[in-house]
Amino acid sequence: MKLVHVETLIQIGKFSSSQDWLNIHDEVTHAIQGMVWPAGSDKFTIYPESGKKRRKGNGVKPIKNGLMRVLVKRGWETEVALDIATVVRPGKLDAVLKTKYGLVALEWETGNISSSHRALNKMALGIMKGLLAAGMLVVPSREFYKFLTDRVGNWSELEPYLDLWKAIPCKSGVLEVLVVEHDATSTKVRRIPKGTSGRALE
Repeated sequence: MKLVHVETLIQIGKFSSSQDWLNIHDEVTHAIQGMVWPAGSDKFTIYPESGKKRRKGNGVKPIKNGLMRVLVKRGWETEVALDIATVVRPGKLDAVLKTKYGLVALEWETGNISSSHRALNKMALGIMKGLLAAGMLVVPSREFYKFLTDRVGNWSELEPYLDLWKAIPCKSGVLEVLVVEHDATSTKVRRIPKGTSGRALE
């Protein structure tokens, strides 16, 4: 899989320039670039079919699950609840890594664009309150998105609102959007199953 763009929304404080952060960022980058489809191949090849119609296109959750398994092997925890909001607790974070600077969170988008906004808001609020040292949101590129479940959160729809998160005041932290894309297309590979059924990526 390709990491085609990294958009830095917040980058301030000691952690943002530390070797620890550089190592974590490299770890996540390499984990993403190591994702393949079909399992056992040497690249990520997707079945080129639009996901707009029911039972068409490719699923998203198996892709996320594949990355989560890699991160767990490297010391990350998954589905972690964090008391970020004051009144209603937001949903669980997909993956969290404990560091001496605080928690680093990663969210892989499997919902719609509203879900992408909630994920960034949740991590930005965690950074503002000093509960998170960093947050990363992984979303598909425009080219990748068109072959996935219809209306899944994606870079194109998120991009117009980036200045909002860049203007958030905080003393320390990192907030990034990582944009991912397939390596190739082929009608000879099987579709990625929708939902959590089927064999997830390795």
